[in-house]
Amino acid sequence: MSCKFSSSLSPSHNFPSFSVSATAGTCKLTWDHVLHISESKHVTQQDPSSYLQGYSHKVQLCNRGSDKQSEFLPFVIEGHVVGFIHNRFVEHLRRFNNVFVFTNDGGPVGDCVSLHPLLKTAEERTSAVAYVIEHLGEKYIPHIRNELYPVKSSFDKPTFFSLERAAAPYFGIKAYAIHMSGYVELDGEKHLWIAKRSHSKSTYPGLLDHLVAGGLPYGIDCRENVVKECEEEAGIPRSISIKAKPVGAISYMDIDGYRYQRYVVFSYDLILPESFEPKNEDGEVDSFKLIPVKHVAEVIRKTQFFKPNCAIGIIDFLFRHGYISPENHGYLDLLRSLIKGDCS
Repeated sequence: MSCKFSSSLSPSHNFPSFSVSATAGTCKLTWDHVLHISESKHVTQQDPSSYLQGYSHKVQLCNRGSDKQSEFLPFVIEGHVVGFIHNRFVEHLRRFNNVFVFTNDGGPVGDCVSLHPLLKTAEERTSAVAYVIEHLGEKYIPHIRNELYPVKSSFDKPTFFSLERAAAPYFGIKAYAIHMSGYVELDGEKHLWIAKRSHSKSTYPGLLDHLVAGGLPYGIDCRENVVKECEEEAGIPRSISIKAKPVGAISYMDIDGYRYQRYVVFSYDLILPESFEPKNEDGEVDSFKLIPVKHVAEVIRKTQFFKPNCAIGIIDFLFRHGYISPENHGYLDLLRSLIKGDCS
């Protein structure tokens, strides 16, 4: 799938006009483009009541397709709905009748998909579903990463089995992640470290990102995942990253074709030393830039330069640090929209 991202301003504003593709190797975004937007002194003539619309649009980009929910069947384990599978994708699973069963007996959740009752343990289920994913292959589940996500009914509940990360949206399971905003205070003004994704990334290559972000894989808690991702993505030592503060969560629910993404993202803030400079260790980041928060806010509001879910994570930061206030028309509507999905 190829998605286009561009500045949302009209050509009359004289800002750079270009597209960014989600396909690897085609992104043309540069830091010059970002700084041109963020530092521009141009003042637009607009109704103050529309100021937050640019932020609302970014939230909408992560919450598409609610009218398509009826196309998905519940994925049920031990009486708990753990996901949703598109009725056409279900057809690819029917030949694996020793792994999946399909019911239409009018039970509590109606027609649904579940695992074969002989698969009783988490290990047996993990192995059986992995076999299916291996045989479906990249044709039906692209970008397989060999990283497992826990499958639960909610965050604090037991894990029924573990599922390949790339397959998570095709089974509609609720996935969890951490996003960390790393910032510096210079002369009384907050500055955010922003990452620019590597052009070799399979998703959103070359777009802007949080300093640190990552899915929550099986077998690791949120804090240890923050420490791990800090080291890998930004070279932040444990002695600093362990000071990151949990500050809340956002959630979104996005349907795109057969993919049903249900994410809960735990937010962290970390004040970094003025002397610190991030250094990527895992090859997933092209470069970093320290930018005043008020300038980052304008890039979020006016463009689609950020990876979509990172944009809403930074909008959450703007709320927490007072860059969006109750005086802005639509304040409560925007705040509520940051928890669109099932935050459990």
